[in-house]
Parts: sequence; C-alpha cells; structure tokens
Amino acid sequence: MKLSVLAAHLGATLHGDPEAEVTSAAGLEEAVPGQIAFVANPKYIAYARTTRATAVLVEPEFEPVAAATLRIANPYLAFARALDLLYPAAAYPPGIHPTAVLAPTAQIGEGAHIGAYVVVGDHAVLGPHATLLPHVVVYPGAHIGSHFFAHAHAVVRENCRLGDHVLLQNGAIVGSDGFGFARHAAPEPGTPAWYKILQTGPAVLEDHVEVQANACIDRATVGETRIGAGVKIDNLVQVGHGSNVGADTLLCAQVGLAGSSTVGRNVILAGQVGVVGHSKIGDGVIVTAQSGVPGDVPAGATVSGSPAFDNVKWLRATSLFQRLPELIKELKKKQPRP
Repeated sequence: MKLSVLAAHLGATLHGDPEAEVTSAAGLEEAVPGQIAFVANPKYIAYARTTRATAVLVEPEFEPVAAATLRIANPYLAFARALDLLYPAAAYPPGIHPTAVLAPTAQIGEGAHIGAYVVVGDHAVLGPHATLLPHVVVYPGAHIGSHFFAHAHAVVRENCRLGDHVLLQNGAIVGSDGFGFARHAAPEPGTPAWYKILQTGPAVLEDHVEVQANACIDRATVGETRIGAGVKIDNLVQVGHGSNVGADTLLCAQVGLAGSSTVGRNVILAGQVGVVGHSKIGDGVIVTAQSGVPGDVPAGATVSGSPAFDNVKWLRATSLFQRLPELIKELKKKQPRP
C-alpha cells in the first residue's frame, strides 16, 4: 500500500515519499524496508532514529528522522487501524456446514456462517451475520444479536443474552454456573456436605464486548450477571456470579471478580487483580497488577498492593520495605546499651 493511500485512510500527515509502499508492520528494532512501525512511548524515540522501516507513525511534533513519518495525534490507535488495512481478516462466507446440529426451533439470522460440529439449541436466536467457527455451542434459549463472532470451542449457556458485535475467543464461556454451595450442618451419611445452589439468572453481555480465550463469565444465582457495552475481558479472567461490570472497562489477564462485585465504567484492573465479593469499584479506577481489593474503592482512585491502598503510598511503602534490614540495624545501633 502506498504511503499516500495509507495516510489518507488514517487521516495522518505524511512527511516523505508518497509513492513509497509498505506491505506489513513490525517493531522499530526489527522493521525492514517495506514495513511500518510506530512510536507511542518516549523510551523508544532513539530507535526511531535508526529504524530501517519505510515509515513510522508518530505524534505531530515528533522530530525529523530518516524514515518517512505519518504524523497523527494517536500513533498507537493509528497503528491498530493500519494493521486492519495491511492484514485483512479472513472471510467466512454464509453457509451451514453439514455436520452442524441446529435445533428446529432455533432462529438463525441471514448471512450466518455456521462451521463444522457447531450446536445450536432449542429456541436459541442468532442475529444477522453471525459467524460460529467449529465446535461452538449455543445452549437452548440463548439470544444473540447481530454480527456475533465466536471462535472454536466458545460456549454460550442457556438463556444468556448477548448484544450486537460480541466477540468470543477460543474457549470463552458465557453463563457457566456460579460457584454457589450451601453447607449442611450435619449431612446424612452419603449426602454431600455442600449442597449445590441452582444458578437461575443469565449472563448478559451488551454491545461490542470481547471475551478472550478461556475466560469465564458465571451466570447468577438470582438476577443476572451483566457486562456493559465495550468491555474487554482478557484471557483466563473469572467474573463471579451476579457481578456487574460497567461500560468500557478492561479486565486484564487472570483477573478474578468474586460474586456480586460491582465495577464501574472505564475501570482498568491489571493482570492478576483479585476483587472480594460484594465490593464496589468506582468509575475510572485503576488497580495495578497483582493487587488484592478487599472492599470498596472510590471513583478515580489508583490503588496497589494486597490489601490494595493508594498507589503513591504503596510505592513509598514498598521502597521502605526493601530497606527494612538496613533500618533495623540503624535502630539497633541507636538503642541504649544495658
């Protein structure tokens, strides 16, 4: 693709040869002629001066470099859009594979691609232009909007409701049973100590939600589990039963929400964050990686640690923690001798 064409698609200002072409993308250090890279982090500025890339996406005020530059306010977003242009997604034409099993009462919207060994249960509804790749299972009564895309082995359980443009990566499970058990005080012989509580409420995903590989969103004991519009859920995330996640929130890898957690809008829970059940996390909160949230967090806060508290205080505390042996020695020296 010529740089002039790419710049026009992205709305970027081109500094360089408009006839030069790029066919793929790479990082600044690895890029070779014919590739495009980007700079969004100041620590990589030096690499932009020596990169072999044909072109680099940069901010408008970026310094001149040897490579052509496409200048735009958000180079990272522009790079993502460039990838869409340079690496077109695979096309899945409408049709139903002969090995798919579709219940007679299921409703399949126009333009659907139903892959091998897909199963769609009784009274399930798929909106127009759905793509279900091999071994996807949609349980009875599930209701799914338009442009649904499910990669192999994704599952939507009974009576769950999904909006438009929902994307499920491989092995994602929507509506698995919540972890609910009541303990017998004195179980009879042969009776399990833990009595399974029926999980009666669905999981609900609003529009433009993506659930990545092997993440699980539990159905609710009563009521519903709800994931707001635009939420992105990373690999191996666990959303407990009855939780509510606000719009445009990010749940990064291995996040765990215990049951009845409430997470606000535009929240970022970084990798391996754990949230105690019935906690309320306000809008715009950031919880840094491997933190444990023991209770409510006010809107706009950034917290760290386990138990999590204010990030600035946590940074000071961890700095002091590393000096504890030294500080203890100094204190011992100052103690009066008997």
